[in-house]
Amino acid sequence: MKMKKREPYVTKGTSRKAVMVIQLRILTFNIHHGRGLDRKVDLNRISKVIRSADPDIVGLNEVDKQYSKRSEFVDQAAWLAEKLDMEHVFGPAITLESQGNRQYGNAILSRYPIIKSRNHPFDFLPKVVEDRSLLEAEIEIGGKPLSLYVAHLSFAPFLHRKQTEYILGKAAVANKRSIVMGDWNMRPNSKSWKLAASYMQDTNKAQERNLTYPAKNSRVKLDYIFVSKETEVVSAETILVDPSASDHLPLLAVVEV
Repeated sequence: MKMKKREPYVTKGTSRKAVMVIQLRILTFNIHHGRGLDRKVDLNRISKVIRSADPDIVGLNEVDKQYSKRSEFVDQAAWLAEKLDMEHVFGPAITLESQGNRQYGNAILSRYPIIKSRNHPFDFLPKVVEDRSLLEAEIEIGGKPLSLYVAHLSFAPFLHRKQTEYILGKAAVANKRSIVMGDWNMRPNSKSWKLAASYMQDTNKAQERNLTYPAKNSRVKLDYIFVSKETEVVSAETILVDPSASDHLPLLAVVEV
């Protein structure tokens, strides 16, 4: 079953002073290449979790693209996009060129047209630690562009800081409405969080809520959705439909742009 198309506009205000605004449902989800807590790789389970949140835009981390036998060499972003009837773009963080360009990285799924995209490998310490990257895309909603950024940041403090600065720099240069999301491997009120929050708005306003890791009996918040300061945040919540689907819980934010 595919997700239904819908108009992004909602009406706000009284009957005399009603205005139309664009409301979006944004989901970020580290899918752990589809491997659940039962150690089984099951993209159908991942797709059901995504569908349950009814998102307009999805940022995915730890996505395989014909990477290895562990995921049956499936192009996972393309598979999920087909299953959910969404557009998609993939950005590799790791490419095994000697083995036929097998890849692993981030992806974006969108109900709305993806106008352009670009992948930015983080080359601060290439090949020394696990390679990471930033996937950038631009979509069009209501005739206006919206910039999207999806990344999975390093645990290492030096690299985490450099990656955070790089991502925020890209969002600032774009000078457009922006959404930045992914597994940031940081905690609320950490130095990197404070830096990100100085540029953008964390959609999870109540920082003690919406813990995302581990998926069962979650103890920490590692996954985030940041939006431009002028964006109105309606709500944020973790999706608890099937915590066994991955080692992270997906985070959903509803915003008005």
